[in-house]
Amino acid sequence: MADQVQVGAPPADKVVVVPDVPLAEKPPVAAAAAAKEPPPVPESEEELVKQKQVEDAEALETKISDAVADGDDEEKVPQSGHYKEESTRVADLLENEKKAVEELKVLVREALNKHEFGGFAMPQQQQQQQQQPKDDSAKEEPKPKAEAVTETVAETKEESIAQAETGDDEEKVATATIRSDAVEDDGAKTVEAIEDTIVSVSASVQPEQPPEAASKEPSDAKPNVEGKDAETVSNKVLPQEVSIWGIPLLADERSDVILLKFLRARDFKVKEAFTMLQNTIRWRKEFGIDELVEQDFGNDLEKVVFMHGFDKEGHPVCYNVYGEFQNKDLYQKTFSDEEKRQNFLRWRIQFLEKSIRKLDFSPGGICTIVQINDLKNSPGLTKWELRQATKQALQLLQDNYPEFVARQVFINVPWWYLAVNKMISPFLTQRTRSKFVFAGPSKSAENLFRYIAAEQVPVRYGGLSKDGEFGNTDAVTEITVKPAAKHTVEFPVTEACLLTWEVRVVGWEVNYGAEFVPSGEDSYTIIIQKSKKVGCSEGEVVCDNFKVGEPGKVVLTIHNPTSKKKKLLYRLKTMPASA
Repeated sequence: MADQVQVGAPPADKVVVVPDVPLAEKPPVAAAAAAKEPPPVPESEEELVKQKQVEDAEALETKISDAVADGDDEEKVPQSGHYKEESTRVADLLENEKKAVEELKVLVREALNKHEFGGFAMPQQQQQQQQQPKDDSAKEEPKPKAEAVTETVAETKEESIAQAETGDDEEKVATATIRSDAVEDDGAKTVEAIEDTIVSVSASVQPEQPPEAASKEPSDAKPNVEGKDAETVSNKVLPQEVSIWGIPLLADERSDVILLKFLRARDFKVKEAFTMLQNTIRWRKEFGIDELVEQDFGNDLEKVVFMHGFDKEGHPVCYNVYGEFQNKDLYQKTFSDEEKRQNFLRWRIQFLEKSIRKLDFSPGGICTIVQINDLKNSPGLTKWELRQATKQALQLLQDNYPEFVARQVFINVPWWYLAVNKMISPFLTQRTRSKFVFAGPSKSAENLFRYIAAEQVPVRYGGLSKDGEFGNTDAVTEITVKPAAKHTVEFPVTEACLLTWEVRVVGWEVNYGAEFVPSGEDSYTIIIQKSKKVGCSEGEVVCDNFKVGEPGKVVLTIHNPTSKKKKLLYRLKTMPASA
């Protein structure tokens, strides 16, 4: 039986009253911190070393001063500039950008008409491609002149006879021209002999037609002409059809969105963007993307990379958990030899392809992804195999998946990663650096909440998203509890019902209690949860409920005895007592 004490309001520095309805909206969250200016690009290796030394010294000085100021012994991680995603509507572009889109579309249309993106060649091109290897081999390994001339004349006779039977004089001239190109420069006489042979053979063969053909009426020749025209029409090749991420090039407005990605990746330099598009389509065919999407790689790596929830702007969120490779068996199974590393690479590309194909490529739609990179317990630079596989994957993503990342958030960042980032940061563009966000272990949840609502963040990263009675659509309220302060949250109720709630303090190390205070003067306060200290166990969420039989309020008390501010998260829902 619950403990009962006389009615009385709990002491608190601050009280939050929650309306007697399920929460539907979240309070606005403060904007992200202002960006720091990017470091200048060094002109030499010596300047790079000096710059790194200066930056390390400044970082150490900042760390010491911050630790003295607020007692936080964790290194303050510099934040990148704020990135604002560009519009995917052509109408919103600048005039020079609109012009670049139209120019790129012209180049793509010409390439499709000429089949320059690969696929089947035109009939005449096929004939030239079949003859070209013979000509090249003749140039690379020339035979004695007598043998070459004899073989050339013999081949020319056979081809001329076949051509004479079809009655195609233009084809004979083309064949003679091709053969003349294959003869050496000092064989002009041989070329003349070949041409004379063609004429003589054609003249001798011309009368030798079957009696049936000679006896045919002129009207009988008409079907042959129509047949030739039909063959010409059938040999005419339509423009090539090329699709990328399930969307045909030049199909509709969605195609413009894709072309914009390539243009932005090359700063709206049309020719460079077109070359990148060509290389991407060629790589996709060589890599076998369409077949790759259907392959089954098992579920061994499902905890390494996974999609979970959406950010505040609607972008799907992808988590990359490198610490999973601390498992030696998983590491060996994934990276122990080249074949396994290539298998991991194909699995990673498949995962990305499936994620991209779920995006909305319509103008104004969500066509980018937010990447969360968890570096906790990451193997780091000591694992050569992982480093090589990651480097190769990044190169492929950079070359063939332009502008698909809206933001890169790095959490649980260790010191060695900051050092590496400082080395490579000067060589990145300002636009790329503006997408990066870095956070150390104690600041990871706080930085995630800047971009992702707490109900969409997994429990392991400080949020409340998990399987249970509450879903990702049940809004979470976020409150900051000041150091050495007590915070109270009240849930008023006016009728009998079942009240359910979830509470979490990021990092905990606070005291938590809950009680029901009835409105009647003659009633007693009911202790739901006696105040107790909750440790810093990762992923711990308090889930509780109380069946209310009379009007009153449920009061939650959070006492923060530490010298650090704490992030309080909670949400609740009510159900009729009959249910």
